[in-house]
Amino acid sequence: MKFSIVIPAHNEEGCIESTLDVLVAKLADSKFDYEIIVVADHCSDATEELVAKFAKKSKRILVVQNKKEPGFGMAVRAGLDVYTGDAVTIFMADASDSPDNVLEYFALIEDGAECVFGARFIKGGKVVGYPKHKLILNRLVNLFVRVLFQHGLNDTTNAFKCYRREVIDGCRPFLAPHFNLTVELPLKAVVRGYKYKIIPISWHNRQTGISKLKLKEMGSRYFFIIIYCLLEKWMVKQDYKRKN
Repeated sequence: MKFSIVIPAHNEEGCIESTLDVLVAKLADSKFDYEIIVVADHCSDATEELVAKFAKKSKRILVVQNKKEPGFGMAVRAGLDVYTGDAVTIFMADASDSPDNVLEYFALIEDGAECVFGARFIKGGKVVGYPKHKLILNRLVNLFVRVLFQHGLNDTTNAFKCYRREVIDGCRPFLAPHFNLTVELPLKAVVRGYKYKIIPISWHNRQTGISKLKLKEMGSRYFFIIIYCLLEKWMVKQDYKRKN
């Protein structure tokens, strides 16, 4: 089984090399067949050049460009258009996600899970350096989503999740161009009937660069995707539900 890791990157020259170093070292010691796709999202710094240089040392690393409009969601979608694995994980360029959890995801997918959803706010999870105002808003939004969808997950908004190829294909077409893709993917997977496991994961705030998530810009976009998926669940679920 082959696994793909999609890393959207917008102006991450300060951390992308160290992120790849840690990730590749962890994967090299594992049994998994993998590829890493770094999507340069309209970078104005040296991110793309640094990844291209890194890729010369490993055929498992590919750098591609988001040739459509800029945005986290568009960058992820560019990666999802070219990955070749049987399953795919979305991993953050700032290394806030843990490579150890990547291996846990892969093992669970090999064991039969169709999706693996990491949760930072359950027993065994770990969060370091989360800005307080973002943490409060995160908890409120995720509580709202959990009540609406009754899916048992309290960290829907976290991008770091893993999906089998048939789940990704079954959730197309994607609408979200920005960070709201982080809720579109898992909510569509849940509504359309794919099986998922929830595991505790760790998260560390970035050490370099600045966060690309702007809460004031994203609020209405998140709300739109949540309502869109809720309407599918309530009104036309059977039209899109997975076919066994």
